[in-house]
Amino acid sequence: MNTTTLGSTGRRTARVARDVLSLFKLRIGVLIMVTALVGLAVTPGASMQPVQVLVLALSVLVASASAGAFNQYAEHDSDALMARTRRRAFVTGALPHHPAWLLLIVLLLAGAVGAAWFTLNGIAAMYVFLGAFFYAVVYTVWLKRRSAWNIVVGGLAGSFAVLAGAAAADPTPGPLPLLLALVLFLWTPPHFWSLAIANRADYESAGVPMLPVVVGTERAARIVFASTAALVAASLLPLAFGAGPIYAAGAMGGGFHFLRKSWALAARPSRATAMASFFASLIQLSALLVAATLDGLLR
Repeated sequence: MNTTTLGSTGRRTARVARDVLSLFKLRIGVLIMVTALVGLAVTPGASMQPVQVLVLALSVLVASASAGAFNQYAEHDSDALMARTRRRAFVTGALPHHPAWLLLIVLLLAGAVGAAWFTLNGIAAMYVFLGAFFYAVVYTVWLKRRSAWNIVVGGLAGSFAVLAGAAAADPTPGPLPLLLALVLFLWTPPHFWSLAIANRADYESAGVPMLPVVVGTERAARIVFASTAALVAASLLPLAFGAGPIYAAGAMGGGFHFLRKSWALAARPSRATAMASFFASLIQLSALLVAATLDGLLR
């Protein structure tokens, strides 16, 4: 075999590896894994062995990856109708849309839940399962093509990750992890609706009843601002239950930035202001999670 053939084989292998990794939506999975670790960090008195922390992180990541893969498997037909998703591997044929993937997805989820059960506890394992179940079944199968409020209920996936992290240390979560789970629940709608406004034509052509498709861009933009205000208000509630100045700085700084961008979206709805609001939501969540972690570790 000459070097040209070896190089071509190597490129094909690398391309398949990238396609497989993209199937599992690992960027979203890593974010959800981080929220689980933050749930652990804000749980008072949490004390775990390093191997338990590792199992928590990997079980949440793998469960999220299995749900992400199922989402792409189930939606390959509608993905073909949207510019944002038409290059996904099941759409292009880079990976075969074969039922064997469903077996792999089930095995990954079972392994993640089982590892959490045996290494942590049954409550943490239940939350790991519920996070994947709500994204894969409740959001993807039951609600996405039926209701404009699909992403609201689907947002519970992130909340369950926070609760999994808290339950790993204490099966009965205290007020701080519960409030952080509420914040994650309230964060998902304005985050995703901002993106949906920017990509309204895609969802409309695919027949997906995202909020801006159902109520119009202008009204959806106003709802994004109102839901952002509710999110920021909820993010300040932990200050009444022991969160300190580090948390306050992150919640207020990130929250003000998101409010400012979502107000601009409500005032001048456009793709540009919608994407600015979407990116502001990521900054807000990042600031909040970092601040919550530091506050929890230093308290």
